[in-house]
Amino acid sequence: MTSSVAEADSLYSDDHRPAVLRGRQVDFWLLGAVLGLLGLGVVMVFDASYFLGAERFNDAYALIRRQAIFICMSAGLAFLLARVEPAVLKRYAYPALLGGLVLLVLVLIPGIGQIRGGARRWISLGLFAFEPSELMKPLFVLYLARSLSAKQGKMHDFAFGVLPHLVMMCVPILLLMLEPDFGASAVITVVTLAMLFTAGARLVHLAMLGLAVLPPAIALVWHSPYRLERVTAFLDPWRDPLGNGFQLVQSFLAFGSGGVLGTGLGNGKQKLFYLPEGHTDFIFALIGEELGLVGCVAVLVCFGVLAMRGFRVATRSRDCFTSLLAFGLTFLFVGQALLNIAVAVGMLPTKGMPLPLVSYGGSSMMAAGVQVGVLLGLSREART
Repeated sequence: MTSSVAEADSLYSDDHRPAVLRGRQVDFWLLGAVLGLLGLGVVMVFDASYFLGAERFNDAYALIRRQAIFICMSAGLAFLLARVEPAVLKRYAYPALLGGLVLLVLVLIPGIGQIRGGARRWISLGLFAFEPSELMKPLFVLYLARSLSAKQGKMHDFAFGVLPHLVMMCVPILLLMLEPDFGASAVITVVTLAMLFTAGARLVHLAMLGLAVLPPAIALVWHSPYRLERVTAFLDPWRDPLGNGFQLVQSFLAFGSGGVLGTGLGNGKQKLFYLPEGHTDFIFALIGEELGLVGCVAVLVCFGVLAMRGFRVATRSRDCFTSLLAFGLTFLFVGQALLNIAVAVGMLPTKGMPLPLVSYGGSSMMAAGVQVGVLLGLSREART
């Protein structure tokens, strides 16, 4: 009798259950950090977009209503992806990348792609415009995770382990530069190098690649007037505080006004049409103004928790593919957040890049939903 019970228990142990049921609890620290950033984002987007919505749409609640829709759609996508087994993600990694590349091609076709601010980056979906470059980032991480995991043990060989991924990386980058989207190209490049290094590529190969990429990057900036203006404004924004340096100067003023405790939620002045893109690319500056250093630290803590738990999933994953996928998605999350914050505080030239989970925007929110859903799903599969 006792042996029968023991045998029955073994059949329903953690190792014998289907993958979709194994480790059913998600990482609640990871989920908590995501919900904390989302909650702060909702409050700050409403605060930052109230007067903008009233002026542009005659409806003060127009933008926050749309943001709520984006969040609900993103949450639904994350809920579904959290239940997808890693084997399914691995199986569809290449088709998913192909679909993302098709979208990047479609956005370049007149009549399909929309031009805003001199760049053709959006495809109209009726209620809102979708930016394929945002989706391409996690899709390329998925591709890299599958491809690199298949070449384990041979990553020290530049021709076999590194070069094919660099050639593949150039395909979306070429399409992105035709839009043009220098920021997304830079993000994909950095994420690719990080994942190559994590997969076992030799550091000397990556260093040589970095040196090879540097001259073309400098040439792209030097021969592009608007990019060169951004660099000069970054080096000395006070030289032209009402022109090229205006956005960065206003960001500095926001942080300076906030101090340690901030001016108080709703009491900021920069959202009153002083700071351009305050509800998107420079929302961190508005957090610094109204919530002060305390609010900024809270954002950094949330991203820090997200990073630690995401990398924890990577180190405890059961196979190379899931480990690389968790690492890549976490690195993508944290990397974009650090880039956005660095721009807001004047450590990098101004570049349109939202703060993940916090800034207003449908495309970035949907991409974040993909990343969160997959990470939560991988946390269910990771060793406890």
